Amino acid sequence: MKYNKWTVALAALGVVSFASAAKAEEKASPVMTALSGTTISGYVDTSAEWNPGTGNANLPPYKFDSTRKADGFNLDVIQLRIDKPLDEQDWAAGYRADFWFGPDANTLGTSSLGVNNSDFGIRQAYVALRAPVGTGLDLKMGVFDSIIGYESIESGNNPNFTRSYGHSIEPQTETGLLASYRFCDCLSASAGVADTFGPAINDRAFAPFNAAAYSPQTESESYKTYMGSIALTAPDSMGFLSGSTLYAGVVNGFDDVPHGNLAKPLTVTSYYLGATVATPVTGLRVGASFDYLDLHPINNDTYSLAGYLSYQATEKLSFHARAEYFKDKLADAGGTFLAFGNTGAGNGATVMGLTGTVQYDLWKNVISRFEVRWDHSLGGNDLFGADANGDPNQKNAVMLAANVIYKF
Repeated sequence: MKYNKWTVALAALGVVSFASAAKAEEKASPVMTALSGTTISGYVDTSAEWNPGTGNANLPPYKFDSTRKADGFNLDVIQLRIDKPLDEQDWAAGYRADFWFGPDANTLGTSSLGVNNSDFGIRQAYVALRAPVGTGLDLKMGVFDSIIGYESIESGNNPNFTRSYGHSIEPQTETGLLASYRFCDCLSASAGVADTFGPAINDRAFAPFNAAAYSPQTESESYKTYMGSIALTAPDSMGFLSGSTLYAGVVNGFDDVPHGNLAKPLTVTSYYLGATVATPVTGLRVGASFDYLDLHPINNDTYSLAGYLSYQATEKLSFHARAEYFKDKLADAGGTFLAFGNTGAGNGATVMGLTGTVQYDLWKNVISRFEVRWDHSLGGNDLFGADANGDPNQKNAVMLAANVIYKF
């Protein structure tokens, strides 16, 4: 199958897999519209989770998980994609609209009204353009996924079912303009400008949508969020390392989404460095990522360091592992932490997370996998479980999950 250049780049980064890309591209269905080339695709994502022990008041706060998903069967999300990808023409034009239905849509937080409680959300909605500048300058204008991160917002494109802490502290959705350019097969870059760091569509730094909850802003109307990234890909001449990719990016801007118990908006900078490395062992890939979140003007120390290991044993069977070290602390009075809330002044929230996933794709167009996850407090303080008052009383959290996704 022939893939477009961006699919190849994303697959090299670990953001998507060739298997998932092939399923998505093969199953995209043409529809009758005023313009030819429009397709409809998507997926239905379901899961079942078991959290051993009693009480789910203080689960590990990684993204797209909640107490409502613990100890039961779940519909996670339904995605419907309508798009016309860019073709190879010099002045190519297209679009993409990704709609989410289900509980995970509320977690997106993209609603322009500032609340998501209808089980519906817009994940992406942008116009894609190409200008014949050099090898071709690709543009997106509208709502698009963040340009940084090892893991995709789509669970089925990730090696594991659950998200990492690094993914959870990264920016998720931007409303703005993004330009991408491939200098050669080994070097590509992106740069863009958006309204805010946060995911709310049409939000503004000078007039936050939830101004009633936070102090009014005094930012000028020209205050925007800026982003940039660069990707280096090893050429064929590097032998088994061919296709290995080093990726770095940064996003900086205003964010009026609350962080922990901080009842005020902040200026946020998110730094990312990631790599996917091919190995001489057939089917084996390793990866690593580093995320650092800097909130201004607060002195904080919030970062994630993660390692990934994937092995494709057969055409249908694969094994995936993730190990993560996460430190989550804001050095403000009262000891408030980004993800874990107030766990005691000075104690911090330092966590080790280990995740193992077995995937066996028995049915056509279906991703089916089983996962075990263990989160452990390294700081000596209790972060999980709940006592009679609802306060954390455990240093460990274990979760077992089954995940079944149908792509159409």
